[in-house]
Amino acid sequence: MTALLDPAFLGAAMVLTFMTLIMTKRMSAIAALLVIPILFGLVAGAGPQLGEMIIKGVLQVAPTALLLAFAVLYFAFMMDAGLFAPLVRRVLALVGDDPVRISLGTAALAAIVSLDGDGTTTVLIVITAFLPVYRRVGMNPLILATLLGLANSLMNLLPWGGPSARAAAAVQADLGEVVGPLLPGLAAGLVATFLLAWRFGLTERRRLEWSPSVAGTRPPVLLEEDEATLAARRPKLFFFNLALTGALVAGMILGLAPLPVLMMAAFAIAATVNYPRLADQKARIGAHADNVVQIVLLIFAAGAFTGILNGTGMSDAMASAALSVLPPSVGPYLAPITALASMPLTFLMSNDAYYFGVVPVVAKAAAVFGIDPTAIARASLIGQPVHALSPLLAPIYLACGLLKVDVADAQRFSLKWAALVCLVVLAVTLATGGIPLRAE
Repeated sequence: MTALLDPAFLGAAMVLTFMTLIMTKRMSAIAALLVIPILFGLVAGAGPQLGEMIIKGVLQVAPTALLLAFAVLYFAFMMDAGLFAPLVRRVLALVGDDPVRISLGTAALAAIVSLDGDGTTTVLIVITAFLPVYRRVGMNPLILATLLGLANSLMNLLPWGGPSARAAAAVQADLGEVVGPLLPGLAAGLVATFLLAWRFGLTERRRLEWSPSVAGTRPPVLLEEDEATLAARRPKLFFFNLALTGALVAGMILGLAPLPVLMMAAFAIAATVNYPRLADQKARIGAHADNVVQIVLLIFAAGAFTGILNGTGMSDAMASAALSVLPPSVGPYLAPITALASMPLTFLMSNDAYYFGVVPVVAKAAAVFGIDPTAIARASLIGQPVHALSPLLAPIYLACGLLKVDVADAQRFSLKWAALVCLVVLAVTLATGGIPLRAE
């Protein structure tokens, strides 16, 4: 009975139960994120403290929820006003209806937009630009989700990305020393992503029976603009909206203010200038309220889940238990083991829990065998493409909500490809000495 109440066992059982229920579609993600941790928290004897744990977890994700709520509305208003219509037309003119070009264009745009280091912005811009193309051609939207997630997660390994900063802080290392040796692996991961995009495109060509010889005979892919859509357009404000969006992105990159504050201010300006009549503002907000509510509820539910997971000590106990089962002979190989383990661990844990809970413990253990802590920090970053599919992250819910696909379907489709890209990054990083195969 004592073993069953062990925090490590309860934590593993809770995560496994949660994943099983949402992957088999027996419960919605929102319900599972709330019900499962509460039940396991009660079993752990944390009943009186559960409320405080949930509130703490929700408060931690509140800025993210605030950011996403206004980000969804801001970019929806920009879409309504027609800011992205010229971009979509340019993309359509460039890629045409060739699935290979469309797939490659998706990966390229996602990589470029991800330079700002914000996953939410990348999701909104890339899906806004490419979803009409995918719908008109008939391509699988899960391809868009996969390529978007891979490119964004790899670009987030750059110094201004959140994971790299966490990994460096966890082992108290210089950020440049952590990221620098990882760059060849990052480049290899991007190459693998583009090769995967090419493969997806070829597969879709066969499925859609597309060929260069008949490409010109098909109707051109056009934007769908009904009367309501055209009525919401603000073509005379295109350059104003472009400048406002450029200023918003620049403010994010430069860190002029907290991201939620920047997004709230930009939304207020965009709404006032584009739709000065209150009735028009209310209509635009109402048109996108469903997406906002779904996303914000999921984020708050994820905050409750992680609040209980961390508050009951299950997260720390799982990390300690995983390390305790390692035999001494395995110690010199902790760097590549950490890289491989980062895939499942970051999928099941938040970045904060992983980098500040697990990585410091691993780094201390690895130091005993002569492994540099910065190598462990790099190894811990390898699993980020898999982490991008974690049900504890907001962007995956945002992407799936905009694409109107189920989260479980996206995970099942993308997980194997994300793991493959992780292995490519690991192989190149090992080959270039960024991570030692074995301690000297």
